[in-house]
Amino acid sequence: MRIFGHGIDLVEIDRIQRMIDDHSDRFLERCFTPEERFHGEGGRRYAEHIAARFAAKEAAMKALGTGLASGISWTDFSVHAEATGRPRLVVAGEAAKLSWHHEITEWHVSLSHTETMAMASVIAVANKEPTRGLGLAPGNAP
Repeated sequence: MRIFGHGIDLVEIDRIQRMIDDHSDRFLERCFTPEERFHGEGGRRYAEHIAARFAAKEAAMKALGTGLASGISWTDFSVHAEATGRPRLVVAGEAAKLSWHHEITEWHVSLSHTETMAMASVIAVANKEPTRGLGLAPGNAP
Protein backbone atom coordinates (compact mmCIF):
# COMPACT_ATOMS: atom_id res chain seq x y z
CA MET A 1 0.00 0.00 0.00
CA ARG A 2 1.24 3.47 -0.90
CA ILE A 3 0.09 6.99 -0.16
CA PHE A 4 -1.44 8.10 -3.42
CA GLY A 5 -2.02 11.67 -2.35
CA HIS A 6 -2.50 14.02 0.56
CA GLY A 7 -4.63 17.13 0.65
CA ILE A 8 -5.18 19.78 3.26
CA ASP A 9 -7.50 22.75 3.27
CA LEU A 10 -8.28 25.65 5.59
CA VAL A 11 -11.60 27.55 5.44
CA GLU A 12 -12.82 30.72 7.13
CA ILE A 13 -16.09 29.92 8.86
CA ASP A 14 -17.42 33.47 8.26
CA ARG A 15 -17.04 32.87 4.50
CA ILE A 16 -19.14 29.70 4.71
CA GLN A 17 -21.70 31.46 6.92
CA ARG A 18 -22.02 34.21 4.28
CA MET A 19 -22.55 31.55 1.58
CA ILE A 20 -25.28 29.97 3.70
CA ASP A 21 -26.88 33.38 4.39
CA ASP A 22 -26.64 34.64 0.79
CA HIS A 23 -27.26 31.45 -1.20
CA SER A 24 -28.70 29.04 1.38
CA ASP A 25 -30.31 26.07 -0.40
CA ARG A 26 -28.50 26.60 -3.70
CA PHE A 27 -25.07 26.54 -2.03
CA LEU A 28 -25.90 23.70 0.35
CA GLU A 29 -27.51 21.48 -2.33
CA ARG A 30 -24.67 22.07 -4.80
CA CYS A 31 -21.91 21.25 -2.33
CA PHE A 32 -23.34 18.83 0.25
CA THR A 33 -25.27 15.58 0.34
CA PRO A 34 -28.60 15.52 2.21
CA GLU A 35 -26.95 13.68 5.11
CA GLU A 36 -24.25 16.33 5.41
CA ARG A 37 -26.79 19.16 5.27
CA PHE A 38 -28.83 17.49 8.01
CA HIS A 39 -25.86 17.02 10.37
CA GLY A 40 -26.10 19.78 12.96
CA GLU A 41 -28.80 21.65 11.02
CA GLY A 42 -30.34 24.42 13.08
CA GLY A 43 -27.56 24.18 15.64
CA ARG A 44 -25.58 27.15 16.84
CA ARG A 45 -22.36 25.67 15.36
CA TYR A 46 -23.84 24.58 12.01
CA ALA A 47 -21.49 26.79 9.96
CA GLU A 48 -18.47 25.22 11.72
CA HIS A 49 -19.63 21.71 10.80
CA ILE A 50 -20.39 22.68 7.21
CA ALA A 51 -17.06 24.52 6.86
CA ALA A 52 -15.10 21.48 8.11
CA ARG A 53 -16.90 19.28 5.57
CA PHE A 54 -16.25 21.82 2.81
CA ALA A 55 -12.54 21.77 3.73
CA ALA A 56 -12.60 17.95 3.61
CA LYS A 57 -14.05 17.99 0.09
CA GLU A 58 -11.34 20.42 -1.06
CA ALA A 59 -8.66 18.31 0.64
CA ALA A 60 -10.01 15.11 -0.96
CA MET A 61 -9.92 16.70 -4.42
CA LYS A 62 -6.30 17.69 -3.77
CA ALA A 63 -5.44 14.17 -2.59
CA LEU A 64 -7.03 12.73 -5.75
CA GLY A 65 -5.24 15.37 -7.83
CA THR A 66 -8.30 16.60 -9.72
CA GLY A 67 -9.91 19.64 -8.18
CA LEU A 68 -13.31 20.04 -9.83
CA ALA A 69 -11.99 18.69 -13.17
CA SER A 70 -12.65 15.31 -14.78
CA GLY A 71 -16.37 15.48 -14.02
CA ILE A 72 -15.80 15.60 -10.26
CA SER A 73 -18.51 17.37 -8.27
CA TRP A 74 -18.70 18.58 -4.68
CA THR A 75 -21.16 15.84 -3.78
CA ASP A 76 -18.80 13.11 -5.03
CA PHE A 77 -17.24 13.43 -1.57
CA SER A 78 -19.21 13.37 1.66
CA VAL A 79 -18.18 13.25 5.28
CA HIS A 80 -20.14 11.17 7.78
CA ALA A 81 -19.57 10.60 11.47
CA GLU A 82 -19.10 7.04 12.67
CA ALA A 83 -20.77 6.02 15.93
CA THR A 84 -17.54 6.95 17.74
CA GLY A 85 -17.62 10.43 16.19
CA ARG A 86 -14.69 9.65 13.91
CA PRO A 87 -15.17 11.24 10.46
CA ARG A 88 -15.42 8.91 7.47
CA LEU A 89 -15.07 10.03 3.85
CA VAL A 90 -17.50 8.49 1.37
CA VAL A 91 -16.54 8.73 -2.31
CA ALA A 92 -19.14 8.44 -5.10
CA GLY A 93 -19.73 9.33 -8.74
CA GLU A 94 -16.81 10.26 -10.99
CA ALA A 95 -14.47 10.53 -8.00
CA ALA A 96 -15.22 6.90 -7.12
CA LYS A 97 -14.51 5.82 -10.72
CA LEU A 98 -11.19 7.67 -10.74
CA SER A 99 -10.35 6.27 -7.29
CA TRP A 100 -11.03 2.75 -8.56
CA HIS A 101 -8.85 3.41 -11.61
CA HIS A 102 -5.97 4.44 -9.36
CA GLU A 103 -6.67 1.53 -6.99
CA ILE A 104 -7.32 3.81 -4.02
CA THR A 105 -8.53 1.51 -1.27
CA GLU A 106 -8.59 3.77 1.78
CA TRP A 107 -9.36 7.38 2.61
CA HIS A 108 -8.25 8.88 5.91
CA VAL A 109 -9.83 12.16 6.98
CA SER A 110 -9.24 14.42 9.94
CA LEU A 111 -11.32 17.52 10.71
CA SER A 112 -10.73 20.36 13.11
CA HIS A 113 -12.38 23.71 13.72
CA THR A 114 -12.48 26.68 16.02
CA GLU A 115 -15.02 29.48 16.08
CA THR A 116 -13.26 31.17 13.13
CA MET A 117 -11.48 28.50 11.06
CA ALA A 118 -12.08 24.94 9.90
CA MET A 119 -9.51 22.61 8.41
CA ALA A 120 -9.30 19.11 7.02
CA SER A 121 -6.58 16.71 6.04
CA VAL A 122 -7.26 13.80 3.67
CA ILE A 123 -4.91 10.96 2.74
CA ALA A 124 -5.67 8.58 -0.15
CA VAL A 125 -4.03 5.15 0.08
CA ALA A 126 -3.65 2.99 -3.03
CA ASN A 127 -2.41 -0.45 -4.00
CA LYS A 128 0.03 0.96 -6.55
CA GLU A 129 2.30 3.92 -7.15
CA PRO A 130 0.50 7.08 -8.27
CA THR A 131 0.73 7.95 -11.96
CA ARG A 132 0.22 11.67 -11.36
CA GLY A 133 3.28 13.71 -12.08
CA LEU A 134 4.39 11.34 -14.82
CA GLY A 135 2.47 13.19 -17.51
CA LEU A 136 -0.13 10.45 -17.76
CA ALA A 137 -3.80 11.31 -18.02
CA PRO A 138 -6.12 8.99 -16.05
CA GLY A 139 -7.25 7.28 -19.25
CA ASN A 140 -3.65 6.71 -20.37
CA ALA A 141 -2.15 5.40 -17.15
CA PRO A 142 -0.42 2.02 -17.30
